[in-house]
Amino acid sequence: MAGSDSPATNCRFSTRISLRWLPEPAHETTDTIVMSVKGWYLDLRMDKYTGEINWAIAGQRLIESQEPRLSLSKQAIPIFKVVSNILAVEVSFTHELDSHNAFESADCGTFVTLPNGDDLETGSMPRPDLPGTPVTAYEEIWRELPFREGPEGPKKGISWILESDDENLGEGEVTVTKTFLGRIWGTFLSLQQDQVHGRKKGSDGKWTVSKTGADVSARREEWSSGWKERYVVGKNGATLPSIITGFEGEGEGPWRVPGEKVKIQGKWYIVRAFEEISSSLPSRL
Repeated sequence: MAGSDSPATNCRFSTRISLRWLPEPAHETTDTIVMSVKGWYLDLRMDKYTGEINWAIAGQRLIESQEPRLSLSKQAIPIFKVVSNILAVEVSFTHELDSHNAFESADCGTFVTLPNGDDLETGSMPRPDLPGTPVTAYEEIWRELPFREGPEGPKKGISWILESDDENLGEGEVTVTKTFLGRIWGTFLSLQQDQVHGRKKGSDGKWTVSKTGADVSARREEWSSGWKERYVVGKNGATLPSIITGFEGEGEGPWRVPGEKVKIQGKWYIVRAFEEISSSLPSRL
């Protein structure tokens, strides 16, 4: 928990250290960052060798359960010793945007903290590098990163996630340009995907939506005495919202209120999450 001189944060900023498809050895071929602000996240994984998107996803991060486990098997992760009395946290992730076009696949992982402070995620999911994308058991090692200093200066900053407003689309097949924007202090992500939504109203009056998605365009920008591009990829990468030019009213008024709407480059976005740390480095919750 946070002390009086170190306010708590509801944000997480992490990178992946390794991926293991069981029973194969662990490896890592991506430059990955995941930013989570309260219950929402953006995840961009760039292939280190091709410079292309390996996977881009965004949506909600939902904690389903937290319960103790007696031990962590050496067989599961042989590089670590057995850990007793660990807390296992089960988290599910919705895919409102997904470059693998796997909107309907369940994405639920169980996280435990390892002795060195990293997090081990275990679960099963479709394996995109094999024919037929078979559901395969996996292990991922994640490491939390310090928040990059931003324009607000040392030991403080704002964090937020916005989702494009695509409501009132009517019935039938509708093309949607889904965009997520996110910032944690001095790191900014912009993800965009053209999607076809098949919307149908049932006899109970509720809407059901099926989705298919095209390729994702992305921007990753970082603060270093000014905002600078790290990655700009995809057919629309050059025209995606960029924090380099600034966003009018950022961090003020409706930006601070989840559910409110703000306008960027003539398009409305829903504020999904917002946090401000005004002094001292945050401690992790």
